[in-house]
Amino acid sequence: MRHSLLAFALVLSCTTAALAQDDETVGAGTMRPVIRGRTAAVSSMRAEATEAARRILQGGGNAFDAAVAGQAALAVTDFPSNGVGSDAVLLLYDAKAKKVVSINAEPRAPRLATIEWYQKNNGGKLPQSDGLLSGGIPGVVDAWYLLLDHWGTMTFEQLLQPAIELAEQGFPLSERLARELAGAKKIRQYPSTMRVYMPGGQPPKAGAIFKNVDLARTLKKLVEAEKAAKGKGRHEALKAARDRFYKGDIAREMAKFSEENGGLFRYEDFAEYTAKIETPVSTDYRGYQVYKNPSANQGPTELITLNLLEGYDVKKMGLNTPDYIHTSIEAIKLAMADREKFLGDMDFIKIPYDALLSKEYARERRKLIDLQKASLELRPGSPLAKSTDQAAGPPLRVNLEGESDHTGDTSYLALVDKDRNMVSFEPSLHSGFGTGVVMGETGIIFNCRGDYYSLVAGEPNALEPGKRPRSTLQSTLVMKDGQPFMITGSPGGDDQVMRTIQTLMNVVDFGMNIQQAIESPRWSTRSFPASPFPHTMYPGEMSVEARVPEATRQALTARGHKLRVSGPWTQGSNAGVIVDPATGVLSAGADPRVDAYAWAW
Repeated sequence: MRHSLLAFALVLSCTTAALAQDDETVGAGTMRPVIRGRTAAVSSMRAEATEAARRILQGGGNAFDAAVAGQAALAVTDFPSNGVGSDAVLLLYDAKAKKVVSINAEPRAPRLATIEWYQKNNGGKLPQSDGLLSGGIPGVVDAWYLLLDHWGTMTFEQLLQPAIELAEQGFPLSERLARELAGAKKIRQYPSTMRVYMPGGQPPKAGAIFKNVDLARTLKKLVEAEKAAKGKGRHEALKAARDRFYKGDIAREMAKFSEENGGLFRYEDFAEYTAKIETPVSTDYRGYQVYKNPSANQGPTELITLNLLEGYDVKKMGLNTPDYIHTSIEAIKLAMADREKFLGDMDFIKIPYDALLSKEYARERRKLIDLQKASLELRPGSPLAKSTDQAAGPPLRVNLEGESDHTGDTSYLALVDKDRNMVSFEPSLHSGFGTGVVMGETGIIFNCRGDYYSLVAGEPNALEPGKRPRSTLQSTLVMKDGQPFMITGSPGGDDQVMRTIQTLMNVVDFGMNIQQAIESPRWSTRSFPASPFPHTMYPGEMSVEARVPEATRQALTARGHKLRVSGPWTQGSNAGVIVDPATGVLSAGADPRVDAYAWAW
């Protein structure tokens, strides 16, 4: 593993400085090259995870096998943003069945978690990204199981080995990881976490070898359970590994630690947990079929936005001109308002997708966009206006007080194999280091997705026992003429939709290659309720990277936007792969803003 990583890093370091493309359509160089190949491609937030996935693909595994190995390695090496305690959403393309599938691995609220409990015991508030009361049940282990049981070919023993090696033997910390450890204040509250992440009492420096031997031991337990059940067949062996996590000694240790440390998780919450295979939702955007996960996430917001923007000639407007950015921001605001009113856990609410994603609804909503003036209000629509009961829905409460994190911390990996199976995998701890609490001696920190719920009864995202929060997790899978075309995703909390839609439009509308699309200067807005508690909205607020021209910034301010300018390379952590429909060539891209790396061959 170490020799492979060294060779991989040397190749990447030699190519990173090059201006890597000759795209005549756009004519812009990139900080990193497009990595192209004909067999397979991987892009993820960490080189070690990309290498782990490559190792499996070149060893005969398919994209579904490699996704498990890659995310497990990502869980070890991108530990502030994701882990074995992550939740996740996945989109995949099954080349054999010619079908796009969604996997929902979002957490369910514990049985004890009710609005009444938080009103009585926590002042009517959800803790923001800190402590077990903000936690969510891990979903990625069940996502691994579903991938392998339905589509994979390899075993947990094979696929978890790279992650076990990285956790047990350690890996050198990057500057970014060292900075995040040094700045992680909340983990200093919890002895179980300090023992793993700062064993000497001080954060390790860049280049130091970081290990998580407790996590390695936990992963080995899954392998042990699989091997013990091997004689019963592959399905039962995989299930035995999965069940040891959710129903065996690992679950009991996590439940015991939760109860002893003020958490609401009990053994039954883990034993009853399941991820779900679902049918995705989609829309046609200029001849491309764009797919999103349907339930308990914000992904469909991008589809609503694309329907709105399809009515404009954005290419004629020009990339990052005042007209283009203003119109896109205003469309995002309308879509996010619909997110607040309609999106949530489909096991608890009905989402009117037929109406919400209709072109007719987009035409009506488009009339609300003033091309010269920024809106300051939250304006959800009524796609079922003919039915007054459904049109009205619960009133939305807009909070302008306090502070909410609109960005968050998440990870991502994208994979395409030789058969053109595709996996777009978005795992997350939600905020840096999740709850901040390592669960006993498991080496696992839970995601803190529990701070996403609303404590207002009747709202689509209102807290109920067993309900999944409407998370910000989402990625994009695109088909063209019935063939795989593109997968892309990005960490970034509420900003994820804006990052993936810009990547997609950069490709479709502006003819960019995948690396150009990722590196292009970006914009964002917070003019809608944040997902984390207390769900603060910042009316009219938007931001651009400093690479957006000054004249454009002045024009946006003149239209009433409350403009912030962030650093030149601050709004993104994207990755993606494009399949050339004519040649079958794979083009992989990775964001230079972070530690992401792509590979193809």
